[in-house]
Amino acid sequence: MTTLLSIPDSQLGLSQAEIHILRQHQQIALSSHPYAPASRGRGHVRTSASTSRAASAASSGQGRLVLDPNSLAVLGQHFERLMGAIQNRVENLTAQTQTCTINQSSRAGATMAAADAEIARFREILRQIDELETEFDKVRHIRDIVKGFRSRVEGLEKRIDGKGPRRR
Repeated sequence: MTTLLSIPDSQLGLSQAEIHILRQHQQIALSSHPYAPASRGRGHVRTSASTSRAASAASSGQGRLVLDPNSLAVLGQHFERLMGAIQNRVENLTAQTQTCTINQSSRAGATMAAADAEIARFREILRQIDELETEFDKVRHIRDIVKGFRSRVEGLEKRIDGKGPRRR
């Protein structure tokens, strides 16, 4: 088994939650990436199974960060991809939030416009009611005058009718 240089991850100045994330992602990166970049510009070489097992054991089982250049490069690339995915998700959620905000604002604006239109309609109805009440009062006044004249005319007719037969 290959001996790998490593340091305890507790000496990295990370919180417990950050150490947990580091251990988790170091395990993922090393187990899911069978090729590690080779040193000295030789392209990619396959890491040996024993090196991969040693790195995995050093990272997760013993709580250590492997200081092997290939393992660190793989871990760095993994975190770059992870950060890119997180950034994409944040941008997606931001766009969705903006869309929701715009839609809600449009709905609120439409609702306010509809409410304003209903208020204006209500005011117009009240204005028409006021006009009708004024007209009603005028007509009632005229009716009362007509009733008064009618009553007088009937009284006069009775007087005329009552005086007419006595004159004969």
